[in-house]
Amino acid sequence: MNAILSRFALCGTPISCARYGNGHINETYLVVTNRPHLYILQKLNGYVFPNLQGVMDNIAAVTAHIRKKTDGDCLTLVPTTDGKPYLIAENGDYWRLYEFVLNSVCLEKAESIGDFRQSAAAFGEFQNQLSDFPVQSLVEIIPQFHDTPHRYLQLHEAIENDRAGRANGVKAEIQAYLSREKEAAGLMTLQNSGELPLRVTHNDTKLNNVLLRESDHRPLCVIDLDTVMPGLVANDFGDSIRFGASTAAEDEKDLDRVSLSLPLYEAYADAFLSACGDRLTAAERKTLPLGARLMTLECGVRFLADYLNGDVYFHTAYPEHNLVRCRTQLKLAEEMERNWQRMEAPCR
Repeated sequence: MNAILSRFALCGTPISCARYGNGHINETYLVVTNRPHLYILQKLNGYVFPNLQGVMDNIAAVTAHIRKKTDGDCLTLVPTTDGKPYLIAENGDYWRLYEFVLNSVCLEKAESIGDFRQSAAAFGEFQNQLSDFPVQSLVEIIPQFHDTPHRYLQLHEAIENDRAGRANGVKAEIQAYLSREKEAAGLMTLQNSGELPLRVTHNDTKLNNVLLRESDHRPLCVIDLDTVMPGLVANDFGDSIRFGASTAAEDEKDLDRVSLSLPLYEAYADAFLSACGDRLTAAERKTLPLGARLMTLECGVRFLADYLNGDVYFHTAYPEHNLVRCRTQLKLAEEMERNWQRMEAPCR
C-alpha cells in the first residue's frame, strides 16, 4: 500500500493503513500519518462502475464547486503528486484519497426525528450549493437508473421469460405492480416536456451518506458521491423517504409493521425545502411526493423482477428475500396512496 500512498501529496509519512468502515463496493482504508493527519483511501470497484473515469471526473468537478460555496467541512479529494484528483495505477486500478472529516459521525439509522431532519438539511443544502452547476457536463454513470417506465419494461421481460419458474406463485404481486404502471411515467413525462429541470443528483440519499457533527449531530457534508449524475430532485427526495420514513426495514416480513411515518416525512420535507431555499421550481416542489411514491414502486418492481429472474442482481440471504422486499415496497406505496393529501401539503 505504501507504493500507492507515495503517489499522493500526503501531509506527513504514513504510519498505518487499515481497512475501515462497512462499505460493500469499494475497498476503504483509514490512513494515519506521523503529523498526525488522517485520510480515507479507496480502491474503486470497476465491476460495479465500469466508467471509473466518469465517476471520478464527476466527483472532482462537484466537490470543487461545493468547496467554493462553503467555509465549512466538505468532501475534499487529495491530489496525486503530479496534481491529478485521482490515481490510475499501472495495473489499471483507480485509487482516490479524501481528507478525513474530523469529529464526525455516520449513522446507519436515525436515533431521533432530529437526525432525519439533519440528513434532509444536508441533502437540501447539497441541492442549494449545486443549483448553478453545469449539470450537462456530468457523465451519466448508470444510464436509465431512475427511468421508472424502463424498470417496468424489465419487469415485463422477467414475467415473460420466467427464468426461475416463479411467476405462477406471485400473480397477486405482479397484478398489484402492473395496476400502477400508468403512473410510472409521471416524472419522466414532465422531464421530457421540459417542465422539470435536470439537476445534480446524489442517487443514494440515505442517512448513512451524511456526516454529522459528533457533538450535536448537525450536518457537516454529504459523502459517497459515486452515483452523482444528472437527474431529478424528486428522485433524491423520494429515495430518502422510501428508506428513511418507513416504519420497518426494507425486508420486513410482517407487513403489519410497514407504514409511512408522517412525522418523519413532514420533518424531512420541511428541512429539505428550507435548505433548498428558492432554488427549486414550483413544479419540482409539487412533484416531491410523487418522487417518493415512484421510487418506492421502482424499487419494488426491481425486487420483483430480480425474484422472477432467479435473484441475479440483488444479494439475497434466503430464497424469498427479493419477494419479501417487493411486498414491503408495495405495502409502503399503498400507505403513501392512503396518505396522499398529507404528503402533498408540505410541498405546495
